[in-house]
Amino acid sequence: MTDQKTRITANSALRDFLSSEAAGGIVLLLAAALALIIANSPLADAYFSFTHWKIGPVLSDKLGPMTTHLWVNDGLMAIFFFFVGLEIKREFVDGRLSTWSRRRLPVVAAAAGMLLPALIFLFLTRENPALNNGWAIPAATDIAFAIGVLALLGKRAPTSLKLFLVTVAIVDDMGAVAIIALAYTQSLNTVALLAAAGILAIMYVLNRNNVRTIWPYLGLSALLWYAVLLSGVHATIAGVLAATMVPIIRTPGRPDSKTSPLHILEHQLDRPVAFLVVPLFGFVNAGVSLAGIGVEEAFAPLPLGIAAGLFIGKQIGIFGSVWLMVKAGWASRPRGATWLQVYGVSMLCGIGFTMSLFIGELAFPGSSPNAALLREEAKIGILMGTIISAIVGFVLMRIAPLHPKHAAIEAEEAGKEDAQRD
Repeated sequence: MTDQKTRITANSALRDFLSSEAAGGIVLLLAAALALIIANSPLADAYFSFTHWKIGPVLSDKLGPMTTHLWVNDGLMAIFFFFVGLEIKREFVDGRLSTWSRRRLPVVAAAAGMLLPALIFLFLTRENPALNNGWAIPAATDIAFAIGVLALLGKRAPTSLKLFLVTVAIVDDMGAVAIIALAYTQSLNTVALLAAAGILAIMYVLNRNNVRTIWPYLGLSALLWYAVLLSGVHATIAGVLAATMVPIIRTPGRPDSKTSPLHILEHQLDRPVAFLVVPLFGFVNAGVSLAGIGVEEAFAPLPLGIAAGLFIGKQIGIFGSVWLMVKAGWASRPRGATWLQVYGVSMLCGIGFTMSLFIGELAFPGSSPNAALLREEAKIGILMGTIISAIVGFVLMRIAPLHPKHAAIEAEEAGKEDAQRD
């Protein structure tokens, strides 16, 4: 078997992540567009039959027979969350969130960028309490989609803003994970929870005893996923929990360690997640029939609240918090970026596709016609908010004048990356 150590190049997981997420975001966009086209074509029946195709056993009485939709949302997305968990751990242990001074700006920006969209949603849906459970739908940023839009700008997008966007989105993902665990868990199986805790304890002991062989962590992660699935907590949370137990070897300011299990897994998962897991999720979940959808339906309270939360709430929350913190002297503006560019990136944070779709499925569960209608309305709102945020954010970034020292700063950043590789 090939030695795991040879699987890592000298490049950092962050740089690989940025490049794969950029291309993956474009693939995600194409997959979602394809789903939307098929769902409104003569192939619509085949598409919806595929998403509800029963292809597995009953793993949980609550979920019933496993379908394509369930395998993607509860299975493959656990891998996505595992990858997210690896990113979060790396950033907190050995990255841009390793100190409180570095965490301050992205944490505050992400928090404001989650709070304001939720408040806007609740305000616009205040007359219909049945919609309140969807408050978290516009709170999340889709990192792959947003980075993909930035990639279309080429060298006009400052490196500092790409890193700012990634960091805000990672903190944003932490908030989304907490919301899913706390707000969308209805009933709990105590025995399954205890089993999950026991599996986590074993992984912790392995980590503390410097066990760096990867397969025990992967095997225990699969068991943890099943225990969490049975517990009533959404199964994808197992991915994040498992990732926190994967050992990491710190390499501050240097290329990733070739023997660090966390770095190895990040490099092995970045492309499968970006090019398979997330696009497949987008394809399975983005298909919504637009038949009979007019202006009145598009601007119903639920889709309007989501779209406004993403487009208005995100830009005001993130840009406003950054501006206030810089003016108060609590943080510095991203290096080599103008205020208009910061505003454009804040707009791009309104791209909430993947996580918003995911939370939308959790917010209105059930097989009743009303629940299905609410999920479809939520998708319409997500698509509206995401598309408007992407277009307006891209245009702003395209027309924004570059920082006077843009070329020199970008050359310096490229030199630092080359030095790190050497």
